[in-house]
Amino acid sequence: MKRSVLTGKTWLLLATAALLIAAGAVNFSQRLSQRPPPTDGVTWVDTSQGIIAKAVAPGSAAERARMIPGDRLVAISMTGEKCEDRTSGPRCEEVSGAEKIQIYLDQAGVGHEIHYLIERPSYPPETRYYYADLDNLGAVSSWTARDLYINLIGIVYLFIGLFVIFKQGGRAPFVVHFAGFCLASFVYHFYTPLGAYRDLDLAIAFLRNAGFIVAAPLFLHFSAVYPVRYQLFVDRRWRTALLYAPAFVLLGFASVIFLHDELVKLIPHQLLDYSPNLVARFYKASFIQFTVAFVASAALLVRRFMISKNTVARQQLKWVVWGAVLAIAPFTLLYAIGYIVGETAAPLTDFALLPLILIPLSLGYSVVRYRLMDVELVVRRAAVYALTTLAIALAIGAIVYFAGFYAFSGQLASTSEITLRLIISVTAMAVIVMIAAPVKNFLQERVDRIFYGRRYDLRNSLLDFGRTISATTALDPLLDALISRLREVMNVERLSIFIEDNYAPGGYRVARTAGLSAPMSVPADFREMIRTRSAESGVVRSDDLEQAPEGDGYVRRVLHYYVPCVVRGRMVAVIGLGRTADGALLSSEDVEILRTVSGYIAVAIENSLLYQEQQQRTAELEMLKEFNESIVESINVGLMAVDLEGRITRLNAALEEIFSITSEAAIGKRVEELFADDFADTLRQVLGPGGWNLHQTRQIYKLHTATHAGRSIVLNIALAPLRADSADSNEQTGALVVFEDVTERLHLEEQLQQREKLSSIGLLAAGVAHEVNTPLTGVSSYTQMLLSMLPEDDPKHALLEKVRHQADRATEIVNNLLNFSRTGNAAEFSSIDVHRVLDDTLQLLEPQLRRSQIQIIREYGDALPEVHGNSVKLQQVFTNLILNARDSIANGDGRITLATHNGEDGLLTVEVSDNGVGIAPEDVVKIYDPFFTTKGVGRGTGLGLAVTYGIVQEHSGHINVASTPGLGTTFRITLPTRDPRARLHVAAI
Repeated sequence: MKRSVLTGKTWLLLATAALLIAAGAVNFSQRLSQRPPPTDGVTWVDTSQGIIAKAVAPGSAAERARMIPGDRLVAISMTGEKCEDRTSGPRCEEVSGAEKIQIYLDQAGVGHEIHYLIERPSYPPETRYYYADLDNLGAVSSWTARDLYINLIGIVYLFIGLFVIFKQGGRAPFVVHFAGFCLASFVYHFYTPLGAYRDLDLAIAFLRNAGFIVAAPLFLHFSAVYPVRYQLFVDRRWRTALLYAPAFVLLGFASVIFLHDELVKLIPHQLLDYSPNLVARFYKASFIQFTVAFVASAALLVRRFMISKNTVARQQLKWVVWGAVLAIAPFTLLYAIGYIVGETAAPLTDFALLPLILIPLSLGYSVVRYRLMDVELVVRRAAVYALTTLAIALAIGAIVYFAGFYAFSGQLASTSEITLRLIISVTAMAVIVMIAAPVKNFLQERVDRIFYGRRYDLRNSLLDFGRTISATTALDPLLDALISRLREVMNVERLSIFIEDNYAPGGYRVARTAGLSAPMSVPADFREMIRTRSAESGVVRSDDLEQAPEGDGYVRRVLHYYVPCVVRGRMVAVIGLGRTADGALLSSEDVEILRTVSGYIAVAIENSLLYQEQQQRTAELEMLKEFNESIVESINVGLMAVDLEGRITRLNAALEEIFSITSEAAIGKRVEELFADDFADTLRQVLGPGGWNLHQTRQIYKLHTATHAGRSIVLNIALAPLRADSADSNEQTGALVVFEDVTERLHLEEQLQQREKLSSIGLLAAGVAHEVNTPLTGVSSYTQMLLSMLPEDDPKHALLEKVRHQADRATEIVNNLLNFSRTGNAAEFSSIDVHRVLDDTLQLLEPQLRRSQIQIIREYGDALPEVHGNSVKLQQVFTNLILNARDSIANGDGRITLATHNGEDGLLTVEVSDNGVGIAPEDVVKIYDPFFTTKGVGRGTGLGLAVTYGIVQEHSGHINVASTPGLGTTFRITLPTRDPRARLHVAAI
């Protein structure tokens, strides 16, 4: 460690610091050992009306005596007698100033009593004077947490100032100035008077105020010149003293106030007397000077940081600016302004003092870490070089002179002869010694050029290449450049670069090779071998490595040198080199160059690896972002992100479709501005008084609202808090709103409910049919009995025949109704007559068709085979088709044609045609979709054709439609005449 150069100013500053430290230590010792002085708990201030109580501490003796702020102290009595009753002994004494009250308190002592004659101006004149009896006086609390923290800041100032002095020396720029500021700051932070204000305690109080006054202009001066100027004014430097003029004036007032009793011995007291108000004004003026100086200093530092173009200066100022702003801003806003105007909140005061420690820490770091010491370095080296040259010249010149004179003359030179010759000899030897180094360097360069030839310039440029190679961020070009330059400079043929890889077996992988005929593998203990054997010389020879196992592809003799590239204790790469092209070993100079340049290579490779890793992570993040965006845009629910003020920051395509809006029109607007009023009202009720600052997920179910296009929709809405991206932060940045359009779902649910109702009605109809079937059977039986009792020519016989016929017809209708309501399955399939199923269906629907005035045309084919199916389900198919045909006929004059004929390959075709309005071409592809209907509300469920399609598929048949709008529609159904399973069996045979 180099020794610091301490100048005369530095020694004077250190001597002053030693005295101040000693005084501070004594003061601290007194605070530890002495009993604290008594206190009445009142903050007294001197005003034009007299000594007024500004504040009364809770629980103090004054509060117990019912004193309040605003009371004026008239006199003090040390006994319990009233002032007007005193005839002998100590009398009541009027107090000349607030600072004198402590003298009476000291006489009374802690735990004793004292009596104040108080005037309360707010009372009537006849009752405004009263006696306050203060008993059991308390003690001043001298060890508060705030005081200890302020003392700690003072110690930090002291240690940083001393560290800078001994680290930098007195000639370094800004050191003496900075150390002086630190010493003044130490004094006013660490010194704490006990309250006696006598002897040392009086000196402590004066020095504390003096340090407080002087620190302000010192810091302002420092901020005005740091870090690029050595003088505030180039011309007429005396103007710098103007910065200190307010401090000198305040120091004069401090001397009068604190050293009054000593000064009156030298100066007439008429010149030194002052009013009590002067003390309060002095303290406020000192504080104003301190605040203004520190705020101005922060402003100067910020301005210099903003306008400075010098990189080093900006680095120096960065820490100082942050430390000054973070400390001075809260101190000024939370404490200084309140103190100046007369109002200060205690909690804010404590908070304002906390960052003050940043000032010495940031200043000390800036001065030590980013110092400008080039001039000192040049001067020191020049001085050392000159002194060394002079010493060597004197020694060699004296020896040569005496030895030569004795050799030529045989006797020692006389005193008169020595002087001139000695001076000439010493001067000549000094010249020789001074030019020895340049001559040696010149000859060294010439010899090296002859020895290395064209590689000399390459060797010298290798270090420059190492310093600049870190600018290459891509790993592959970096490795290619390294291989090429090292082979050219070192004249080696075989070369390999190993890069650290935690996934490789040996901890390293072969990243680049040159001149190697076979691939290389890294042994498992490669890291440990290189690290252990490079600890001494920095370069490992292959002779130092242990014999590697045979057959693993690692050829020990291929590479002869291994140069570890270490940065911050981490071996990021190893460079392996073979012998030179002529088979020789590398010289010690070559090895030293490799050792020097390895550090630069390590930094460059580490930067490239970090850059490569950063690129990979960036690509992964980009892919993840695209993946997340794809999910957000593809999801079928609407997503919307809002900030804490309710402004929309993001929404997906699904939300745009739901509300018929665009993201450009929505982003930046409030949610309430974008949607209907009923939606905004509901949202405000759900959010509550906290607004978008959510703490838990909230739900809104089945909210009926409308889009901008006027379409009514029903939404389920979820609101969840949106947290920050950082894993360490749980701060809420907004909210995520999820919109689910359940309009279609609710419609489907209503239709399902309607279907359940229809199913219930079917069951009810079946029950009714069973009940109706019983009396119909009785009617039919009794009619047949009456018919058997009457002859056929009897007029009543014809009437009874009509009754029997209608009873049979009613029974058949009831049976068809029972069959239609009955469910079936594939196991109940059998051969059925399709004509009978059609007739049964028509008979069931005849009343409805008759009311609609629709004509039924039957075009049944002859001798048609039976089909394999379930009559109940087929009846449901024909019922759906006939009812749809009826509903499509707008006027009352329509016709429905039922036709059957043989198809191909054992199939039977049934056609249901009508002359209704037909089906629109765009609706043809959707007629088999569940719940699709073109009928009005309440007229259709949209399930008829979907069920029909399913039943036809269940029968292994086909259904298709041909429709012409305005002319009619034809549904064509093909059904198998045999069991499809039997057909498959026959085809397989």
